[in-house]
Amino acid sequence: MPDRPTPAPFGPRVARAPGLSVRWRLTLSYVVLVAIAGAVLLGVVALWLLRYVPDGSVYSTGPFDGGSWAPNRSDLIRAFVPAATWALLALIGLSVIGGWLLAGRVLRPLAIMADTARAVGDGDLTARIALPGRDDEFRRLSDVFDGMLDRIQADLERERRFAANASHELRTPLAITRALLDVAQAEPDPDVPQLLERLRAANERAIALTEALLLLARLDARPPERAEVDLSLAAEGAVELLHEVAAAHDVRLDAVGDPVFVRGDAALLDQLALNLVQNALVHNLPSGGSATVRTVRLGGHGALVVENTGEVLDPARVATLVEPFQRGGGRVRDGGHAGSGLGLAIAGSIVEVLGGSLVLTARREGGLRVEATFPLA
Repeated sequence: MPDRPTPAPFGPRVARAPGLSVRWRLTLSYVVLVAIAGAVLLGVVALWLLRYVPDGSVYSTGPFDGGSWAPNRSDLIRAFVPAATWALLALIGLSVIGGWLLAGRVLRPLAIMADTARAVGDGDLTARIALPGRDDEFRRLSDVFDGMLDRIQADLERERRFAANASHELRTPLAITRALLDVAQAEPDPDVPQLLERLRAANERAIALTEALLLLARLDARPPERAEVDLSLAAEGAVELLHEVAAAHDVRLDAVGDPVFVRGDAALLDQLALNLVQNALVHNLPSGGSATVRTVRLGGHGALVVENTGEVLDPARVATLVEPFQRGGGRVRDGGHAGSGLGLAIAGSIVEVLGGSLVLTARREGGLRVEATFPLA
């Protein structure tokens, strides 16, 4: 079987025949329009004037000077046609110059956009059009293009950081597994049950991290459909599932609030509440801590508020906790294990795809307050 040709990375490029530029086409359009308008105007003037002038010898008589000669239709045509022709040619010449200048002025924003797109295609993601002037079609187009570039740059930078952090995080359980196997291989009589337990813990950490990465990828790839959901049910479900975890960590977990119906996705809101409550339990005081889950109405929005006790946090550090693999240093109480650092990152992605907002605030007495708000249904 003959080898098939490998397609181009971005699809086949079709060869196009050379043609006039847009500027020349606009100029010629202006010229044709002016020529037609001028010819029609001169023709109408000539017809309306000449229709009342007879042909042949024309004389006029008056009471004082007697008879006198007047030009006939042929005389007027001989006098009018050359002057009208030269006037039309001059008008066409001026339309060429004016059309060329006007087309260049009109197309100047497109040239700026083309230069910016070329710079972005060469790898400069910081290039922007920033078109000055009034709010017209080109200005709105440039603003949309700049907004798209801002989103692309932000997404690429986030993906680069995410890929670097993910590779680092996934390398940790793999390195632990290899070290455990090397030690077991070097020892003549290894403790097999202990080895299996450590390998299981490292494997579960890698699986949890991979599932979190897949969830983040699905959230970015396909936004869910929104429906009317009771936010308080998500809060109660998370508290019920994590009640034993809270007891094991010596954390008092409470849930208060009335039913709040918002626009969202039930499965994602359940995952959001679960992540926020679990984060509040893991990052708490060593003993005697507390965590509160509330659902409230804030104007035209419904909010899920999760507060927990803990050590005093730096507000600058709190602002970065929604980034993937960011952990609140000094707040970990799960046996010294910091987790994957994806809980609040997943929560932030869920809130974003559901059209809500997520606000993290360091409590003055210690701990964290997380508020996720969504439009009311």
